[in-house]
Amino acid sequence: MLIALYILTGLAFVFVVVTLVMGTAAMTQKSEASRKKSNDWMWRRIYAQVAAIGLLALTVYMRGKGV
Repeated sequence: MLIALYILTGLAFVFVVVTLVMGTAAMTQKSEASRKKSNDWMWRRIYAQVAAIGLLALTVYMRGKGV
């Protein structure tokens, strides 16, 4: 169980970085479509960060509990 949480937490952190890079790349273009795409990527990043922090907290809790 704990190994699965480690893997999920790591994947969540990787997804945060990917969404950050994609959102930043979309910001380099000046069109309105790129602006919307960048905004969408940044919202995805916020959701991914919430999930990553939640998984991290759950992992720390389960590790401390000795599961």
